[in-house]
Amino acid sequence: MSDAAPQAVPAAEKSTADKPKTALRFLALGDSYTIGEGVAVHERWPVQLARRLRETGVNVADPTIIARTGWTTSELQSGMDLRPPQGTYDLVTLQIGVNNQFRGLDTGAFQRELDALLQRAIACAGGQPQSVIVLSIPDWSATPFAEGRDRATISASIDRFNTRNARQAEQHGCRYVDVTPASRRAEADRALLAADGLHPSATMYAHWVELTLPIARQILESDDAD
Repeated sequence: MSDAAPQAVPAAEKSTADKPKTALRFLALGDSYTIGEGVAVHERWPVQLARRLRETGVNVADPTIIARTGWTTSELQSGMDLRPPQGTYDLVTLQIGVNNQFRGLDTGAFQRELDALLQRAIACAGGQPQSVIVLSIPDWSATPFAEGRDRATISASIDRFNTRNARQAEQHGCRYVDVTPASRRAEADRALLAADGLHPSATMYAHWVELTLPIARQILESDDAD
C-alpha cells in the first residue's frame, strides 16, 4: 500500500455517466381535460404522469401545458400560435375534440384540424411521430351534466369522433391511448368526477395515467438511452 496521494483524473477521462443528464421534456396539448378543470395543479393528469414516470426512474421534467377549458381543435391551433412551443420535446401528448362534439361541429372539419395539430405535435417532437401520444375523447354522457339529454346519442357521437381520432393517429404513426371506457365508469362511481359533476377527479386522471404510463416510459426510456 502506497502513501502517495491519489492523482486527479483529467476531466476528459471522466465518465459521461458521472454527469447529470438534462431532464427529458414533455409537452401536453389539449383542453379542459389536459389543464385539469376542477382539480389542483398537482392532480392534472399530465402532472401525475410526469410524477409517475419519475417514480419509475425516468428523468422527466414537469410538463409544459398548452390547454384551456372549452378549446376546440381550431382554438388549440390559435393557442399554439399565440404561445408557440419552444424547442424539441421528448414526449408530446394531444387530447382534443370534446368541445367540437359538444358544439355540434362537423366531424370532417375535426379530422382536418386534427391532422394539422398532429403535424404540429410531431414537429414539436423533433419529427418523431412515435414520440406523440394521442388520447381519446372522454364520454361526458356518463356525467350528471348530461342529465336530461339523450345520453345514447352523445355517446354514439363521441364514438364517431374517436374513430376519426384513432384513424388519424395511426395514419401519422403516433401512439394512441383509449381512455373513453374508463371515463364511462363515472356513471356508476361519482368519486371519479370533480365537484362540478362534469370533469374528472384526480382519481379518474390516475386511471388515465396508468393507461398512458407504459407507452410514455417506452418513448422516454428510448430517448434517455440515446
